[in-house]
Amino acid sequence: MNPQAVVTGASSGIGLELAKVFADNGYDLVIAAEDDAIDTVGEEIRGHGVQVDAVQVDLSSYQGVEDLVARIRTSGRPVDVLAVNAGVGVGGDFVRDTSVDDNLEIVNLNVTSAVHLTHRVLADMVDRKEGRVLFTSSIAATTPGPFQTVYAASKAFLASFGQGLREELKDSGVSVTTLMPGPTDTNFFDRAGMQDTKVAQGAKDDPAQVARQGFEALMKGKDHVVAGSVKNKAQAVAGRALPDPVKAKAHRKMSEPGSAES
Repeated sequence: MNPQAVVTGASSGIGLELAKVFADNGYDLVIAAEDDAIDTVGEEIRGHGVQVDAVQVDLSSYQGVEDLVARIRTSGRPVDVLAVNAGVGVGGDFVRDTSVDDNLEIVNLNVTSAVHLTHRVLADMVDRKEGRVLFTSSIAATTPGPFQTVYAASKAFLASFGQGLREELKDSGVSVTTLMPGPTDTNFFDRAGMQDTKVAQGAKDDPAQVARQGFEALMKGKDHVVAGSVKNKAQAVAGRALPDPVKAKAHRKMSEPGSAES
């Protein structure tokens, strides 16, 4: 029987490409997303010769996570890999351009649901003394993110959460890896309302490449991988060396509304 991977946020972007990589490496899949495109993706990935259970579910809600967990358990099969990839962002001035609901959705999906789903799935991995977890964080985790304030903070949470869990689990047989991509060619900037920013108009990495690098790091048991371009790796190094006010000022030049024209 094939091993099984669970991938959230799998209807597009990095999540879709992660699902494809797992399928190409012989994993059956449970894939989840909030939109009905997940059913089409399920049909596509079944073409890779693996079993796929496509689940349309809103993971920003408590019940949505519980519904996904119930679906995972229905098969009676263990989860060999959990890829916590679902996430959302919003750009703009925190006070003037974004709503409370916008920002709470980021927290609910990027943070709360990640903790909720991981806790539910990880317990069985620890009992079995085997399993792998992949968190999709971001290079944005390395810097304060003006005009992406809540998004950047949510990704910093995931980076810290992943590293903390990894240390807790070091003798358990379960490994934790954090994937840290930079700007990637997905629909993220459209959904976040950031098309008029310099970062949205700049060069972006291929999500398929990012997914492959994440998969490879996961299989090697690495603690994290900065995926994509050399520029991303340089930013990660700078993130460790520069003070937060300097990093925040630099980020502002890339993310401020209208910065694409400056």
